[in-house]
Amino acid sequence: MTPMEVVDPVAATGLFGYAWLMIALPALGALLLLVFGRWIEKIGPYLAVLLIAGSFVVALLLFLQQLGSPADQRAVSVPLYTWFATGSWQIDVGLLVDQLSILFALLITGVGGLIHVYSLGYMAHDERRRRFFGYLNLFVAAMLTLVLADNYLVLFVGWEGVGLASYLLIGFWQHKPSAAAAAKKAFVMNRVGDFGMILAISTMLAMFGSSAFVDVNHGAPLLEGPWATVIGLLLLLGACGKSAQVPLQAWLLDAMEGPTPVSALIHAATMVTAGVYLVVRSHAIFDLSPDAQAAVVIVGTVTLLAGAWIGTAKDDIKKVLAGSTMSQIGYMMLAAGIGPAGYAFAIFHLLTHGAFKANMFLGAGSVMHGMNDDVDMRHYGALAKYLPLTFWTFGAGYLAIIGFPLTAGYFSKDHIIEAAFARSPLVGSLALLGAGVTAFYMTRLMLMTFGGRKRWVDGVHPHESPAVMTVPLIVLGALSLVAGAVMNSWIQGWLEPATGGHPHEVSLLPTVVGWATMIVVAAGVLVAWLVFGRRPIPAQAPAGNAITVAGRNDLFGDALNDALVVQPVMGMSRAAVANDARTIEGFVHTLSTGIAGFSVVGRGTQTGYVRSYALTMVLGVVAIGVVVILGLGG
Repeated sequence: MTPMEVVDPVAATGLFGYAWLMIALPALGALLLLVFGRWIEKIGPYLAVLLIAGSFVVALLLFLQQLGSPADQRAVSVPLYTWFATGSWQIDVGLLVDQLSILFALLITGVGGLIHVYSLGYMAHDERRRRFFGYLNLFVAAMLTLVLADNYLVLFVGWEGVGLASYLLIGFWQHKPSAAAAAKKAFVMNRVGDFGMILAISTMLAMFGSSAFVDVNHGAPLLEGPWATVIGLLLLLGACGKSAQVPLQAWLLDAMEGPTPVSALIHAATMVTAGVYLVVRSHAIFDLSPDAQAAVVIVGTVTLLAGAWIGTAKDDIKKVLAGSTMSQIGYMMLAAGIGPAGYAFAIFHLLTHGAFKANMFLGAGSVMHGMNDDVDMRHYGALAKYLPLTFWTFGAGYLAIIGFPLTAGYFSKDHIIEAAFARSPLVGSLALLGAGVTAFYMTRLMLMTFGGRKRWVDGVHPHESPAVMTVPLIVLGALSLVAGAVMNSWIQGWLEPATGGHPHEVSLLPTVVGWATMIVVAAGVLVAWLVFGRRPIPAQAPAGNAITVAGRNDLFGDALNDALVVQPVMGMSRAAVANDARTIEGFVHTLSTGIAGFSVVGRGTQTGYVRSYALTMVLGVVAIGVVVILGLGG
């Protein structure tokens, strides 16, 4: 199969006709909890969990049916209804259940369901938890709409729904000014990416007369000139906004102000992966434009290093993980930019990352639960003794993300590094450097949190979380260890019809690049142990050098945005206001002043005396007579 070959979906039969239930069930949960929630206040959260579980069961049954179907019948079109028809355009609402979308559906409903269960314990004492679960259901429904849509316009509806739900969840604790500001920041920065999406979809409608994936895939080879590059770059702009890639990454770290389950759901397993999904789904466009692919590679490479840099400098455990999310999504974007050789590896790492990063975010929430919601790792230490289950499950995620042999990350990330070297030695070397830095900052996190001596203040009594929170950790911890080995041998072949990629031979034995990666990772672990494991960790952060200061300030992303965007826009706004005051308002004021002056003069002629009016009439008659006489004389 060549990268440009298109596999058309078949019509839905049997169980596939009920694929819409995957979206309908969580959407129903959101409706019930947010509109009729007062009558189901106590059972609302459990209802939300039950509906997500039902959505997962539907996704699992469809996946099993796909496994038993011939390869050319695994992509299924599920038409629902006609959205609108005008002129030559007809936009239909339908679902595409293929090899790519079903994996996302399993990830969203599976990991999302575990996060829902975890939230039963984490949000147990929150007065607004019924609303919280309603927002969670709304988010899952929107994310499923995004990945199951069969055209870009319906995808965009889910895209915007995810943006709305993330705004509500990030700012859920709106009584905190920092949370409200973080939600607004995420919403605004995502609108920048959405501008690219709108232009991309509009261009597709103009070029192909349709936004359906099938029509775009068939029409893409007929594009002339730079149009493939234009559409690809616009799609990349949208992907940067949702996936927190440079230069639209600044919202992600602030978004940690939301409850920890939100961080796990939105910023580890689902929302931030939407950009990667968009690029891979649009492979027919990117395969035609080496320039657009190169832009994706550059963005991914820069972001994976920027996120790793930030992760080395933060003391807030959630922000270390947020920087890590930036970095790992950067690896996925890098793989997606490589083209057919990297599409499957991008999705492979996306799936394993969804398991081990959700595991670590929920593990961080478990640590915070036992530490009175303190997020500063410098106030932790020796927690392995007090939170053993959290330690072991978190440790599984740690091993996976650094790429310890035979864990999930060992398979998925190493494939990306090898593909990066095949594309460019420079890109491969930078990806390898990122793996070493990842090992450093994640080992730093483990040592500061679970190792050394206790550094917490009096009155804090670390304790393990309840079973409703630890059971999801156990499941995700197990997936962090085995998911990579389970998917390694078949995921490329499974995704080939959906991505146009060619399967590459894989082996459990490391290659030359694999050995180099393990050496670099071991070096990162060793350096972290020498710096943070052999000496006491101060309870207050030292001043740090310029590199550390830059990392603590998110590489001055906010300052850069302020200088390049906020201040120029504010300056233009002030100039517009000043110009309005001088010209438009000045003209209006001058006109009104002149009219007022004329009215004063006119008012002076209205004396009320008959003699004055008679004199005026006489003067008028004389004036008319003079004009007439002069006119006749002429």
